[in-house]
Amino acid sequence: MSRRKIRSTNPELISLIRLLRKAARENDAKIWRAVAEHLSKSRRRRIAVNVSRINRYTQDGDEIVVPGKVLGAGLITHPVKVAALGFSEQARRKIIEAKGKCLSIPELIKLNPKGSNVKIIG
Repeated sequence: MSRRKIRSTNPELISLIRLLRKAARENDAKIWRAVAEHLSKSRRRRIAVNVSRINRYTQDGDEIVVPGKVLGAGLITHPVKVAALGFSEQARRKIIEAKGKCLSIPELIKLNPKGSNVKIIG
């Protein structure tokens, strides 16, 4: 198995990538390895997702992870649990107003270590 080199110098991001790889190994959850691979890419290639895309591709009560930042363009009409590297203030407000939850990625790993029924949106 080839391991992608971590190019980031951000110590929080490096520890998050290591946590994701460890969770993937211990729980045999391939989703966390995929999220780690997305986060180890350069900052320019990191994913930014608008709230409208989350609304389009999710159902009521889904759990999703965004390996990047969630932005506030669009509307969200149903509650979802969203874990991401970062949220814009407007996106956080819209998700909470729709009775959803904004989580960090380590919080989602604690809640769902196997990663079952978690979608990657990006």
